[in-house]
Amino acid sequence: MPTIDLLEAHAVVDCVLAGAGVPPAHARLQRDLLFDAEMRGIASHGLLRLPRIVERIANGVADPETRGRHEWRSPGFLFVDGERGLGPVVAQAAIDALLERASTQGVAIASIANSNHIGMLGFYADRVAEADRCLIAFSTSEALVHPWGGRRAMIGTNPIAIGLPTGNGPFMMDTATSVVSMGEVHDHANRGAPIPLGWAVDGAGNPTTDAQAARRGAIAPFGQAKGYALGLAFELLVTSLAGAAIGRDVKGTLDSSDVANKADLFIVIDQDLSPVYGFLEQLRAEAPADGFEEVRIPGERGRELRQRAITEGVQIADVTWNILRDLAGEQATSN
Repeated sequence: MPTIDLLEAHAVVDCVLAGAGVPPAHARLQRDLLFDAEMRGIASHGLLRLPRIVERIANGVADPETRGRHEWRSPGFLFVDGERGLGPVVAQAAIDALLERASTQGVAIASIANSNHIGMLGFYADRVAEADRCLIAFSTSEALVHPWGGRRAMIGTNPIAIGLPTGNGPFMMDTATSVVSMGEVHDHANRGAPIPLGWAVDGAGNPTTDAQAARRGAIAPFGQAKGYALGLAFELLVTSLAGAAIGRDVKGTLDSSDVANKADLFIVIDQDLSPVYGFLEQLRAEAPADGFEEVRIPGERGRELRQRAITEGVQIADVTWNILRDLAGEQATSN
């Protein structure tokens, strides 16, 4: 993978988004989210998703201008109609409203429906933690994961992220309830790379290492029955609060033509968390097990990779970078 200067990469993505009609402030947020994932080494949620975003705007199933419509249904519960807006734009607008409300309520919750893919949840968890608040974030997806004991996709990857301040940088945990995201499978397919056995089954429900076959099959739940139980619980909770589609009826995060009908849920907590700060230092001070250099805190490695990319450049897969440059060239020519 080539290493691209960050400013150069930003310029290419800015050109693509501007050509798609995304207002500058919204484009910066969408760009920053994609780069945050790319720089942390999570290409599945990074720049490979940009061409689909552009296609969705062109097809009228993503509105680049709206921030969503807000309705406070109780003092601490915000319902958001995303109005088909770009996922990060609608999500950040909701979080901004929660931050303000949590300052007086202590806790505020937002459910979001009718919005596009919001990307890596850890992006939002980090931002809220840096604002000295706590965020718990959930999202649903198309049916991509087979139930434990099943053979076909029935529930979403349904990730959860938690971010909170620690007094020494933010703590951030972000994980799907599947072994991997479908974006990771797509990344392997784009690069022509096999996937590890155990990640997924093919369309017939048989284990496979072929990423292309896995795209037509189903991902395994992480931790077997435990991941299945968590993923199902999240889907039931988040979907019911948002009034969105569930199971195999969910569409619109992996294609360019269907209206996105998944659900998102954010919980912002404004409380003093300082009593737990010292425990993280105790964890860091623990003697590592054989084969490990140190005991690390979730999110630290990704933050280090991000900082390295800022100073040294970001690694982008050849196929993704070539597609983005072609898109930017097309936009420049058409404008």
